[in-house]
Amino acid sequence: MVCEKCEKKLAKVIVPDKWKEGASNTHESGGRKINENKLLSKKNRWTPMGNTKCMICKQQVHQDGKYCHTCAYSKGVCAMCGKQVLDTKFYKQSNV
Repeated sequence: MVCEKCEKKLAKVIVPDKWKEGASNTHESGGRKINENKLLSKKNRWTPMGNTKCMICKQQVHQDGKYCHTCAYSKGVCAMCGKQVLDTKFYKQSNV
């Protein structure tokens, strides 16, 4: 659950560009090297879960944010900025 302001900050899909012309991840444009050893180029390695953790339950957050989706929904706050989005006062929620 994210607010309208943070919807623009959501990450893009991790698939290669459809067209080769102007694509940033093909070897013709210099973005990707052929026969490159990934262990030696570890500094540019992609981490799917990132390093951010939820402030409440300490789980890893899959996008840059403060809360995981479960905690954000139970508190009624935006997962990225922590702004109050909806009122969960009369919701019947459990901590399971």
